[in-house]
Amino acid sequence: QVQLVESGGGSVQSGGSLRLSCVGSGYTLSRYRMGWFRQAPGKEREGVATINRDGNTKYADSVKGRFTISQDNAKNIVYLQMSSLKPEDTAMYYCAADPRGPGALLLGNTQYMYWGQGTQVTVSS
Repeated sequence: QVQLVESGGGSVQSGGSLRLSCVGSGYTLSRYRMGWFRQAPGKEREGVATINRDGNTKYADSVKGRFTISQDNAKNIVYLQMSSLKPEDTAMYYCAADPRGPGALLLGNTQYMYWGQGTQVTVSS
């Protein structure tokens, strides 16, 4: 059974940094494509970043140049390094995994089968 557990969220001031981690179990990371999503109160969940089995990445325009997704296949961990944080980055952040088309780069929230419980990120001005 695939399980994803996020950590690393917290409260930071505008301009600060955080690194989120997503530890997976029940699957082999190198055979899945992974994504980070976020959902702010009253808004739909949106894709932030994704990484495929080859290590290729794709980002939402709103985070390009500020966020970096990476993975450690040996540890089954996916990271989201967030820098130059803005108040509009405040949201619950979720990790997601999917074994279908592991070479694809997809940011749609309907394109992932497995989800973690989320970790809260709050950025104050």
